[in-house]
Amino acid sequence: MKNKILTVLCILFGLMMVNSGLNKFLNYMPMPEMSEEMMQIMGGFMAIKWIFPLVAIVEIIGGVLIAIPKKRALGAIIILPVIIGIFIHHLVHDIAGIAIALILLAINIWAIIDNWNKYKPIIKN
Repeated sequence: MKNKILTVLCILFGLMMVNSGLNKFLNYMPMPEMSEEMMQIMGGFMAIKWIFPLVAIVEIIGGVLIAIPKKRALGAIIILPVIIGIFIHHLVHDIAGIAIALILLAINIWAIIDNWNKYKPIIKN
């Protein structure tokens, strides 16, 4: 039962990440209202022209992989830096969105813990 719940959560998580990544390329979702501080942050990201495409590609690849049970361990590690960035961003700049960021981080950590035996050979001396 626990594996089925994790699988459903990882599929939903993966779909959210793929959607977010595709939106960075196709801009099909409207941007929410942003504070002046957020506008400056977004302007900084826009000035670094390669950052959004890189994050989008990582979101798409990680999202697809985490949704596939046999590739979940790889997908969870690939998407982890993006999720940590999302969590820290909301913690520092947009506390209203912290709940979703925390849920995504928890799902990601659960997927990593569930696949811990697959990481042991990498960590082992």
